[in-house]
Amino acid sequence: MANLVLDIGNTLQKAAIFENGNLKDIVRKPFLQKSDLQLFIDKFQIKSAIISEVGEIDKETFEFIKNNFFTLKLSTKLKLPIKILYETPEQLGNDRVAAAVAAWTQFPENDVLAIQAGTCLVFDFINRKGEYLGGAISPGLQMRFKALSAFTEKLPLITQNYNAPLPDSLTGTSTEKSIITGVLHGISDEIDSEIERYRNQFPTLKVILTGGDMPYLKKSIKNTIFANSNLVLEGLNKILEINAIR
Repeated sequence: MANLVLDIGNTLQKAAIFENGNLKDIVRKPFLQKSDLQLFIDKFQIKSAIISEVGEIDKETFEFIKNNFFTLKLSTKLKLPIKILYETPEQLGNDRVAAAVAAWTQFPENDVLAIQAGTCLVFDFINRKGEYLGGAISPGLQMRFKALSAFTEKLPLITQNYNAPLPDSLTGTSTEKSIITGVLHGISDEIDSEIERYRNQFPTLKVILTGGDMPYLKKSIKNTIFANSNLVLEGLNKILEINAIR
């Protein structure tokens, strides 16, 4: 039997099929609808589903899932393989919980830093005892580009071309290049410095980078990292496996 996993993000929504812990199929859309799911779930015998909502799920899509499968909505009240020590667990984003679970599952009994490079740049730390302590949140790549345009009169909005080469100079020779250079160097330096701060306290720290901007940013990060574009989905599947009816 297969698991249906939905990650409803702010800018992208994903649905994935897992069998025996292995990712079998995935669909990514700005807004998932019932028809999107029907295109690929008919190929699998699905028993259980889990939904993580940071954005908003289509009501018809939710009703379709709830009425056809044993369905869980992610919360910190579910049984988890890690212990949540966050001071405000009711405010903890579902994507952060799922990423932390997947990171700990990938590197059990290690200090792990999970970094999500998406709408926001999010750092989540789990110690070697499996305790989730929290992390940090700052603006993501596109949010930084949009802020420069929105809060100034003349700076243009940069839509990043992920196939373009990274800036190899400290000096941007045009306004557009100056914005790209400043934002990319700034966010990559922020990631590197945060990793260094953690490694000063936890020398054997494992670092995992995920999120929509991961393929682009990983090229500019100096520290050794593990890249995993499906970290949140894997965490959701692990949580479903723990909590599903046998």
